[in-house]
Amino acid sequence: MTETHEDFMARAIALSEKTSLIDSAGGVFGSVIVQDGQILAEGANRVVAENDPTWHGEIEAIRKACKAQGSFKLRDATLYTSAEPCPMCLAAAYWAGIKRIYYAAQVKDALEYGGFDDSMIYGELKKDVGDRSIPTQQMMREEAVEVWKKYAQKADRVPY
Repeated sequence: MTETHEDFMARAIALSEKTSLIDSAGGVFGSVIVQDGQILAEGANRVVAENDPTWHGEIEAIRKACKAQGSFKLRDATLYTSAEPCPMCLAAAYWAGIKRIYYAAQVKDALEYGGFDDSMIYGELKKDVGDRSIPTQQMMREEAVEVWKKYAQKADRVPY
């Protein structure tokens, strides 16, 4: 039997239910990464259990999938996630080379039913660095750029 989009999304939703309602490990977020029609990795939100604000379902699934593939790029992978990815998870999906994302609940659902409000982050990303609410100041650029120059000349560097 061939699994369908609905089967993969149902698994992501089941993971979200387990992590939030049964394990009380974090929010209502579960994810599945599929490659060549097979589940490559799964993840669930464990922010509360691990005291780690980055332990989102998508991040866990991406980490596991990359480890399973032995690569930081996921060839033709699809992400199924129980809720629309936050800015961090969306960026990670791009960095991992995810080719397609399917999501169930919207950002507004996470806000309405769970109090998950990422609107400040979306707003901050649109601002110039100097206008953001976390004070950010550049320093020691010349020293840092010297390392970048050496990196640019490194014969065995792995291209991203």
